[in-house]
Amino acid sequence: MAEITRMQFLRGDLKGDKIPFRPPWAIPEQYFVDFCTRCDQCIEACFDELIIRGRGGYPQMDFNRGGCDFCEDCLNVCDAGALKKLPLSGDLPANNNNSNNREALSESADEARSESFLPPWHIKASIDLNNCLSMNATICRSCGESCDDEAIKFNLKLGGIAEPVLNTETCTGCGACLSVCPVQAVKLNNVSINKAVA
Repeated sequence: MAEITRMQFLRGDLKGDKIPFRPPWAIPEQYFVDFCTRCDQCIEACFDELIIRGRGGYPQMDFNRGGCDFCEDCLNVCDAGALKKLPLSGDLPANNNNSNNREALSESADEARSESFLPPWHIKASIDLNNCLSMNATICRSCGESCDDEAIKFNLKLGGIAEPVLNTETCTGCGACLSVCPVQAVKLNNVSINKAVA
């Protein structure tokens, strides 16, 4: 059985499905709550005001305000190491109860300077076709028009319906499509195999 963090227990989230969306490049959740000092520097650094104080004072994303452009301003001001580019290769420590794990995490970030990096997060958009205006013969392309990465295209169907098609490989999970959807048909999900990665 996977380790349950204190935060998961207090939220009643024993499966780890309700992890809040942390700022980009947040380290895995079980380490994030240990490393983050709740200093608010990342909140102040976010020009678009997408990072807010969440439960317990920890920073989290509010995609209702818009989409993240991955400017790295929050990453650059995080002195505590809670936001950190991690190398694409290399394993993360298994749990946070050992002081060696904090050292291993710091070492893996140091190695990242010369390697490829993990993506800023493992968030992907999804579209509920049952609620989508476009699927109900109403002209709406809000999500596609807001997607700078062109991950959302529309396939024309008979009857004046344009079906949104989301390319999850291209989707960066920036959240721009969520904030513009007038009927909240767009959702964001953590899709990492390791649910601890936000």
